[in-house]
Amino acid sequence: MHSEHSKSRDKNQTCKVLKNLLPNCLYDCIGSIHFYENNVANQSFTIHTDYGVPGAPQKLEIVHTNTTGVAVNWTAPGDTSNGPINGYIVNFLVEGEVFHHSEINTTHYSFYGFKPYTRASVSVTPYTTNKHNYRLEGSSESREFTTAAGVPEKVNHIKTILTADNAVQITCKNQSVFGPHAEFILIWENDEKPERESKCEFKRENLFYLTNYTFKIFVFNGEHDGPEAVGSIKTRYNSKALIIFLVFLIIVTVIALLLVLYKIYDLHQKKLSNSSEGVNLVAIKDDDKQLLNIEPIPSELLLDTYKRKIADEGRLFLEEFQSIPRVFSKFSIKEAKKTHNQNKNRYIDILPYDHNRVELSEMPGDPGSDYINASYIDVSPKDETTDDFWRMIWEQKATIIVMVTRCEEGKRNKCAQYWPSMENGTATYGDIIVKIYESKTCPDYVIQKLHITNGRERTAGRDVTHIQFTSWPDHGVPEDPHLLLKLRRRVNALSNFFSGPIVVHCSAGVGRTGTYIGIDAMLEGLDAEGRVDVYGYIVKLRRQRCLMVQVESQYILIHQALVEYNQYGETEISLSELHSSLNNLKRKDHPSEPSLLEAEFQRLPSYKGWRTQNIGNRDENKSKNRNANIIPYDFNRVPIRHEEDCSKEAEHDSDESSDEDSDCEESSKYINASFITGYWGPKAMIATQGPLQETISDFWQMVFQRKVKVIVMLTELKEGDQELCAQYWGEGKQTYGGIEVQMADVSSGPNYTIRAFDVAHLKTKETQKVYQYQYHQWSGCDVPETPKDLVSMILNIKQKLPARPVTEDNRRARSVPLLVHCCDGSQQTGVFCALMTLLESAETEEVIDVFQVVKSLRRTRLGMVSTLEQYQFLYDTIASTYPAQNGQIKKNSQQEDKVEFCSEVGKSDQETDLITTDLAPPRPEEIEPPEICGGSKAADSTKGTESSTNGPTTAVLT
Repeated sequence: MHSEHSKSRDKNQTCKVLKNLLPNCLYDCIGSIHFYENNVANQSFTIHTDYGVPGAPQKLEIVHTNTTGVAVNWTAPGDTSNGPINGYIVNFLVEGEVFHHSEINTTHYSFYGFKPYTRASVSVTPYTTNKHNYRLEGSSESREFTTAAGVPEKVNHIKTILTADNAVQITCKNQSVFGPHAEFILIWENDEKPERESKCEFKRENLFYLTNYTFKIFVFNGEHDGPEAVGSIKTRYNSKALIIFLVFLIIVTVIALLLVLYKIYDLHQKKLSNSSEGVNLVAIKDDDKQLLNIEPIPSELLLDTYKRKIADEGRLFLEEFQSIPRVFSKFSIKEAKKTHNQNKNRYIDILPYDHNRVELSEMPGDPGSDYINASYIDVSPKDETTDDFWRMIWEQKATIIVMVTRCEEGKRNKCAQYWPSMENGTATYGDIIVKIYESKTCPDYVIQKLHITNGRERTAGRDVTHIQFTSWPDHGVPEDPHLLLKLRRRVNALSNFFSGPIVVHCSAGVGRTGTYIGIDAMLEGLDAEGRVDVYGYIVKLRRQRCLMVQVESQYILIHQALVEYNQYGETEISLSELHSSLNNLKRKDHPSEPSLLEAEFQRLPSYKGWRTQNIGNRDENKSKNRNANIIPYDFNRVPIRHEEDCSKEAEHDSDESSDEDSDCEESSKYINASFITGYWGPKAMIATQGPLQETISDFWQMVFQRKVKVIVMLTELKEGDQELCAQYWGEGKQTYGGIEVQMADVSSGPNYTIRAFDVAHLKTKETQKVYQYQYHQWSGCDVPETPKDLVSMILNIKQKLPARPVTEDNRRARSVPLLVHCCDGSQQTGVFCALMTLLESAETEEVIDVFQVVKSLRRTRLGMVSTLEQYQFLYDTIASTYPAQNGQIKKNSQQEDKVEFCSEVGKSDQETDLITTDLAPPRPEEIEPPEICGGSKAADSTKGTESSTNGPTTAVLT
């Protein structure tokens, strides 16, 4: 190409743009240089243009389809002069969206990833890569296709609705049909004729009444049947006919009932008009014929007999109990049914027989003044009968009243408070003046010392002891039969030859009263004859008063108390006899034979496996247990509420709130800790293991949620290289989860260290003061060498704990002021809890029962007091705490050592608080016992009254 061909160009131009060249072509060029019309130089060169955009592919066709895939073929573009074809872009589109994309260098492609009967399209685009490595995409070619139909999916959400008693409507929802259309087919069982609908909605009428029908539904998509879904429905009664029949029956019944009521009213009027003549509405039956022939049980067979009868959900006990007539109809009850006596009966169906009712002296002009609902044996006073009750006590010369109920239970009035309060001191009931001069409240009973005089008589007054049992639950019977054995011991200790009849009552005077009387009588028979006839004695009681031992559980409780007594005997010891009894227990008649103390320890049940331990053995909780053999029982483990639950309840949380909201197994966190029964009842303490590093935050959450006042630590942090307890506190402020713990004070003595902590909840800002007592003189499973140091610490701890009144609200309280831990929460902890309970018992009642205390602890946690050495330590410690001098028990008296320490932490405008701690026990006579458990004199307070008002509810005369 010659530049001179461009005649009009600027002769000074040195660059030329060549346009409209063909792609992928070779051009030969010649350039010349002219200077003033003279050709100065010539240059030849070659130009090869770059590749161009390729054309569209040819012959694109769908060569094969199935339910999930497609195969396509095509040929390369017809004109490839623009350059070589480097590859093809293949796109599959479903509903306008790219479903699959691929780049290949062949002229065929297969893809299998569609659902059956999918409408889609495929496009193929060739591309060429030019010399500058840019991709040039050509024209596309596309085709539409549809995959083959497949088997429809199973219908779901089948709903059956009875539109009438014998008509049904069935609906369902289809899933993917995978075909050109959907037809729903319903086939009834035993009816091969299908029903077809375009919508899954079927109706069928005129079915048989009260009949089960089975059906199946599937989808047909034009080519394939889907899987069958099976359902069933049951038609109802013919309600219209039933309603007509019931209306007729009600009319007939009402007419008959009116006739019967009129007849009863007529007979009742005749009976009232002539009370001397008995009108029997039914024939008197022979109640004795239904009685069983039950043989008395020898003492050596008592346990085996109980196990045999309690098996199979107590079937044999139930048969025995139900065979005893509730009321012996051959005994008349005319006096109780007289009009002027009816308001003196607390329950209209519990009335005394005429032949053995308690008759009072008649008062002139007062018909029925000789009547009270009481029987010789063997009801609780109502407000209307309180005067009569005290008149009975005076006339029968009774000096002991046993009350087996609280005055109010479950917000229901069970018995009138028929004695004066400690605040009032004296009350008058008719002619009887009752004065209270002492009240002593213990965990399971309250003893009131009363003095009664008759205002109409000049005779001397008489002392009456009132003992009220307060541990009978609102529903059911006491879980531990030993409580009733303990009550019997207290009553027998008060009784003597001159006591007169013992008055026993509950609310109705039959259930709890009969149970107590039955236990008392059977124990006398067991001691005297070596056998018991419980069945025969209950029959005898029922002949003296109807419904005595009212329910089967009370009948079983009598047997349980007898087994308890027969297996374990009397193990309670008064302080006055402690030293002589302990010497006798330790004495060995022969070196090869065990001492009585060893034999007593061997009789202790282990209770291993008696309750489930499922939660602590879950996989997610196993790492939280320090000792795999010490897992808390599920029934009394300490649950920890989650943080969000704590925040919700912070505003209305209180000591009186119930545990029910947090004891749900699934909604609470796990910690290896158990509620422990103490002297004042269940959940008096918490026993837990020494925290692991991973459970420190859970430990402090438990302390905060349970409002713990004192933590007792009976271990060191380490023993050699072995960790016994993670250090769960530090200097200054420490945060564990949502709890902030600040150590405010420390006081170290020779035997134990006291630390004071301020514990705060970071969200609610609520704070608590917690004291920690760490005892240093106890290692491993050994017992402390100097028990007085441990007793000293316990006496000091008691000053930090609040008084524990025995009320129902307190029994349900969330607050547990004392937490005790050692390494595993059982070895030293068990001994400490037992010792604390025994010291409380000795101080309050001047008796101890090491056997029963340890037995109760073993029911709450494994490994408690597991060695004879620990068991004997308890006896020896109490004996050393109450030494005998000249035949009298003398309480320890030591000089008080006081250590004062003060905290500068948080000091503000006020003076720094001084905390005084007694590191040695005060003299026991100087310890002020809690008001609830000490003896109260008449002028002191009303504590006794408050307790008794919540006392037992039933009364019976024995």
